[in-house]
Amino acid sequence: MYPFTYTKAADTREALHAGRRGGRYIAGGTTLVDLMRETVERPGSLVDISPLPLGEIIVTKSGGLRIGALVRMSEAAAHRGVRALYPVISQALELSASAQLRNMATIGGNIMQRTRCTFFRDVTAPCNKREPGAGCAALHGYNRSHAILGTSDSCVATHPSDVAVAFAALEATVHLLGPDGGRSLPFADFLLRPGSTPNREQAIRPGELITAVEIPAHPRPLKSGYLKVRDRQSYEFALTSAAVALHIGGGVIREAKVAAGGVGTVPWRLPAVERHLIGERPSDGLWAEAAEHATDGARPLKHNGFKAELLKRTVERQLRTVGGTE
Repeated sequence: MYPFTYTKAADTREALHAGRRGGRYIAGGTTLVDLMRETVERPGSLVDISPLPLGEIIVTKSGGLRIGALVRMSEAAAHRGVRALYPVISQALELSASAQLRNMATIGGNIMQRTRCTFFRDVTAPCNKREPGAGCAALHGYNRSHAILGTSDSCVATHPSDVAVAFAALEATVHLLGPDGGRSLPFADFLLRPGSTPNREQAIRPGELITAVEIPAHPRPLKSGYLKVRDRQSYEFALTSAAVALHIGGGVIREAKVAAGGVGTVPWRLPAVERHLIGERPSDGLWAEAAEHATDGARPLKHNGFKAELLKRTVERQLRTVGGTE
């Protein structure tokens, strides 16, 4: 591990001042510390933001949620308002990592976490995400766990977060605070596809701090859920996953929100699946028809072609479960 300085910020102003000077924010540290040990990340200065007052969950007057950036994953999963309004969030969190990590990791840190691509974490392998212009070893290497959606010739790494898939489906907003003031970004714009600059993963400005993730109110009644498919049932990242939220009124699907994880370079919204559902009556045949659109635009690699069929089956299963026909 390389030498670095450590500062604990007493308040937001102090944190932003340190961030403006190039300090890296840290709270739970469940990702950054690992990357520092592996010398993938070499920050010269760490700024501990854990004392900041960003650990509150608020149910808004409109029926949405505002989750502070420093809320622990386990706290968010167990919160009554989260479980009642958006079970998909609680389920995604409870299927993430291990209990010990969920007790440490924060919501803000979770959506900022970097890929688990083995080539990214192997400093002897070429990786455009770690070293721009170096090349991508995963393109022609063993790429079973890599993305089939949103890829480029520069990067095929998946985004590892489970709860980010739920946030993408629910059209969350990320609230930021920086040296120039506050701003908000739609979650769909916060995480960036790799394109030719895979080293730039979030649309976050130097020194900016995530303060909260906000979920807007959705029409009620709303049923939602998260399904994760992985190689083993504990402490494993998704081969594919599906976050589904359906508003069904008068026996007809009025609103559908569907996103996938484990298959995209970012949490992958599935608008073609959603469009197929709107205005239709729930049925076994409908779920299968809609799920066929889940792989629109997919670009499988040598070792991960199975993910296309697995994704369709996962989406169909979760639509069937949430839609109430199973």
